[in-house]
Amino acid sequence: MIAAVAGAAEAEALSRKAQAGFDRLEKFHKPVVAAIHGACLGGGLEWAMACHYRIAANDPRTSLGLPETQLGLVPGAGGTQRLPRLVGIATALDLILTGRSLKAKKALALGLIDEAVPAPILRSVAQARAAALASGALRRPPPRSAGGLAGLQRTLLEGNALGRSLVFSQARAQVLRKTRGHYPAQERAIEVIRTGYEQGFAAGLAAEARRFGELAVSDVSHRLVEIFFAQTASKKDTGVEDPTVKGRPVERVGVLGGGLMGSGIAYVTVNAGVPARVREKDDLAAGKALASVAAILDERVKRRQLDKLDRHATMRLLTATTGWEGYAGVDLLIEAVFEDLALKREMVKAFQAVNARGIFASNTSSIPIGEIAEGARRPEAIVGMHYFSPVQKMPLLEVIAGARTAPEVIATAVAFGKKQGKTVIRVGDGPGFYVNRILGPYMNEAAWLLAEGAAIEAIDAALVGYGFPVGPITLLDEVGIDVGEKVGKILHAGFGERMKPSDALHQVVSAGRQGRKNGRGFYTYGQGKKQVDATVYDLGLGGRRRTAVPAERIAERLSLALINEAARALGDGIVRSPRDGDIGAVFGIGFPPFRGGPFRVVDALGAAAVVDALKRLQDAHGARFEPAPLLVEHARSGKPIR
Repeated sequence: MIAAVAGAAEAEALSRKAQAGFDRLEKFHKPVVAAIHGACLGGGLEWAMACHYRIAANDPRTSLGLPETQLGLVPGAGGTQRLPRLVGIATALDLILTGRSLKAKKALALGLIDEAVPAPILRSVAQARAAALASGALRRPPPRSAGGLAGLQRTLLEGNALGRSLVFSQARAQVLRKTRGHYPAQERAIEVIRTGYEQGFAAGLAAEARRFGELAVSDVSHRLVEIFFAQTASKKDTGVEDPTVKGRPVERVGVLGGGLMGSGIAYVTVNAGVPARVREKDDLAAGKALASVAAILDERVKRRQLDKLDRHATMRLLTATTGWEGYAGVDLLIEAVFEDLALKREMVKAFQAVNARGIFASNTSSIPIGEIAEGARRPEAIVGMHYFSPVQKMPLLEVIAGARTAPEVIATAVAFGKKQGKTVIRVGDGPGFYVNRILGPYMNEAAWLLAEGAAIEAIDAALVGYGFPVGPITLLDEVGIDVGEKVGKILHAGFGERMKPSDALHQVVSAGRQGRKNGRGFYTYGQGKKQVDATVYDLGLGGRRRTAVPAERIAERLSLALINEAARALGDGIVRSPRDGDIGAVFGIGFPPFRGGPFRVVDALGAAAVVDALKRLQDAHGARFEPAPLLVEHARSGKPIR
């Protein structure tokens, strides 16, 4: 409905109509109770807040929130005015600016709802409360103030004009630090909430409708809505073209390797309610894997996202071993061992010797699945499931189909990835698959710039300014400089001269610098402070005298290197559609969501303009910027890619 509006005035009218309806509900002379079970988000929560009493089912599926800013909008049906009056300004700002949702218990603690009850009695309790409100036995509750320290803080800060001003100014400063002005909805939300407090409820509603109308037709909102629709469409994608192919049921999972990736995979598996068994080299490593999963669950308990009973029930689904005991019956084995081809082939052979039917899924980040499957008894049962670190936080999963992978196996991996809560794209086999393939030229270009004399902090700042969550040099430190060098060699071997890496990473790794994991990288991390380590410039990077390079030139070189490779990957069939290519870039490497993804950027700029820019860079820097054939074709035809 929002996407179909013709202009800001029409979108504003939609908002005003919704506001008027909920105003009538709130002023209705008979009490209305909202009984909430499942998702109560956006307009659903705005509706519930206009009711006179709210009861939610204490069920994992119940969630309450206002996620509109994640679509480049502000809540448009009174949410910016009713939520802060129920839970306080600071809490409302947090919920609206982040778009996060609450479970029933947390919503009760904050005063957003009046009761949380077991789902089977939700309707009967709601009916009883409605009758009690109507008879006068129960009074309509006023907005509740949180008790304790939080309540005192709310009273001191929000109970006077000076305190409220401080809350709003701090929120705006925090938003600008995080968004750098790329996401205007958050700033507008603060403004609208403030208007309601300073000028009254009616003025707040008018400001909300006006800002909703403006934002609904903005480019940022259009891009974010497109991503939302793309992500929604991907949930229906089975990963195979034949609609009759169904995935197998997965009731037990094995995980080879319990390190950072393996323990993360184990966590998302048991968190989905599926038993997992981790295999490690010795008891100490197995114990560490169990402790890693327990730590993730404990953190969720600490944050009140999970209660202790559910935490213990989830941990009971996880076991560990140092042998192959229990692996004969697993339906799916996910391998997360070192990125070594010989070791992965050894794991395939050992697993298929004890299990005659199970699927072997490799979490390899760059080794082609076809190479891992060479010599296997059942190559059709081997697939790639490439997770991103940290697994419990990163939303993307690449499912890689080898040349001999059976469609049923692909469909199983895709379906199980969704069950783990992942956004899944199916990609073709080849060095780096899709995400690491497009990340390779991006990171490599950063290394070339370093070697040319650009400063570490300038490179990082330029790409953060472009919209990435972190800069490429910081990302190298986080992922591991040694890992980056290894992936760079694989991509160079697979794609030749245009993927030739700079010697910079080799020199840095040879000096024993691996990044944050060993405390020695491009940055130092002592005493909680992150600072550029200038001594790294002496390692084949031209010395400590740096050359000033304009931020826009840095951002252009790195972003176009990535976009060009994305176009090559689409042309090669590594991704099946521009939609998947944009999803992979946004959710896999943090490509700026407000730009919509690499293919949306091409369409926004025009393929001809992109090709011209690449040719200019090719003249200056060589073959690695040669325009992808797909871009040349669209530049010639003038047709958009998406």
